[in-house]
Amino acid sequence: MKRLTVLYDAQCPLCVHLRQWLLRQRQLVPLDLVPAASEEARRRFPALDHESTLREITVVGDRGQVYRSTAAWIVCLWALAEYRPKAHWLSTPAGQPFARVTVLAAAKYRALTAASCEGRCEVPAPPG
Repeated sequence: MKRLTVLYDAQCPLCVHLRQWLLRQRQLVPLDLVPAASEEARRRFPALDHESTLREITVVGDRGQVYRSTAAWIVCLWALAEYRPKAHWLSTPAGQPFARVTVLAAAKYRALTAASCEGRCEVPAPPG
């Protein structure tokens, strides 16, 4: 795998914070961070269910692999120099419960803090 695309909810403060955190990390595999359901995401991945990418983190590999939810978080960590060993552990039977609880806690936090846009949110254009 030579590159990963992380689709994140640009309207979610937690997602935007995690995007910024990912960008500050040393990447072994480059991460492209693209707003979920944006024009750019739809252009890159026309066959993807873009509405579902707004509900859960989705990562797409350079060969079409699609990772969602807990697997998406693990593959993001795997792409980072400092966190690759942790990603390997989180993917083991011993680590999977910790990964799942972390993703569930993040989802709960997101649900409590994100403003509901009832399907009317506009995804901002990427900076450029």
